[in-house]
Amino acid sequence: MKLWQKNTTVSSAVEKFTVGNDKEFDLMLAPFDILGNIAHAKMLASVGLLTADEAEALVIELQSIYTLAIAGNLTIADSIEDIHSQIEFLLTKALGDTGKKIHSARSRNDQVLVDIKLFLRSEIEELVNSVQPFFDLLINQSEKYKAHLLPGYTHLQLAMPSSFGLWFGAYAESLVDDLITLQSAYQVVNKNPLGSAAGYGSSFPINRSMTTELLGFADLNYNVVYAQMGRGKAERITAQAIANLAETLARLSMDMCLYLNQNFDFVNFPAELTTGSSIMPHKKNPDVFELIRSHCNRIKALPNEISMMTTNLPSGYHRDLQLLKEHLFPAFQTLKDCLSMAQLMLENISVKENIMDNEKYKYAFSVEAVNALVLEGLPFRDAYKKVGLDIESGNFEVSSSVNHVHEGTIGNLCNDQIHQMMQTVLAKFEFEKVHIAIQQLIKA
Repeated sequence: MKLWQKNTTVSSAVEKFTVGNDKEFDLMLAPFDILGNIAHAKMLASVGLLTADEAEALVIELQSIYTLAIAGNLTIADSIEDIHSQIEFLLTKALGDTGKKIHSARSRNDQVLVDIKLFLRSEIEELVNSVQPFFDLLINQSEKYKAHLLPGYTHLQLAMPSSFGLWFGAYAESLVDDLITLQSAYQVVNKNPLGSAAGYGSSFPINRSMTTELLGFADLNYNVVYAQMGRGKAERITAQAIANLAETLARLSMDMCLYLNQNFDFVNFPAELTTGSSIMPHKKNPDVFELIRSHCNRIKALPNEISMMTTNLPSGYHRDLQLLKEHLFPAFQTLKDCLSMAQLMLENISVKENIMDNEKYKYAFSVEAVNALVLEGLPFRDAYKKVGLDIESGNFEVSSSVNHVHEGTIGNLCNDQIHQMMQTVLAKFEFEKVHIAIQQLIKA
């Protein structure tokens, strides 16, 4: 069954090539397609395109199909092209001609658009919910290890004293900015394209504001041409936001790979969280962090991939857009898995004490020595030169005391402020409004 088919049978080779892997990803969209159908049916009744009895019958049947979809028991028959056709087929099978009326005043184009917007909105919420406990862990570990110094590096060369309090807190604050970009993506996807039809609207007197409210969208994509042009753009913006989060995890993972290395030897993990070598009995490999790094680096390529796939497309719908789902949709679960594994690892980390007491790190305190001379009244440039000459002549005397008290440094982590920034960002998502709307649609 094809929604567009009349009396011509398409070539099996063409059908196989054009459908591709789309059915697999359509099943991921199934619950959202059903929600869009319920809202559409209610709207059609409100403008007289369905009777109240017809709309009620459609909604009841759709709610039953929704239960199947949520349980993972909805399938797309081999003879049916996509999830939209499958649902219409089930409605028609159950309700006869009433089922055939569900497609009035819309196109498969705006059906896909609304499904993807609802899917992305849901996935962003799940991702935010996965970030929250990881953020809390980083803040807690920052406080726990705030007195544990470690060397800081620039150019991978010994630089200045840092601390694990700073290290954990840095990645916590990075997550704040990541969620700011994710919140921006949420604002883009939380707009209703339904009613744009094939991209040029409908001659039926539909009520697009009604479906916007029923589906819990914050607003409409008003211009119907732009609603279609938003396909690809919404995915790219979302991909960029999750790529930012992936960047944070990839960099954190690289640090952990270095810090576990025997030449650094800053941290340790239980043996059951690392792997060994088939030939070298001493090995303790950071495989989890290496895989997080690789998964996340692949996710970082997504925005560019989507950008290239939409390059030079004119306005209107194009089949190229079908392929956007294949790498973007699985990326959400991959990123949630990476967050979960990073949390497991950092919950079980052991941080070495007195790392900076090692003689090889003594020059990390050279800036402290320069600053001490400046506080005694010596001009900074003269103090810098004196300490530099002492180092070159072997006369540098180490003082490992660190007195950093300004905002965001070793002695003043500002974790409370970072936590408050995160709470401010989280409050802007307003997930509860969506939950209420969806519950109204699916309740019996």
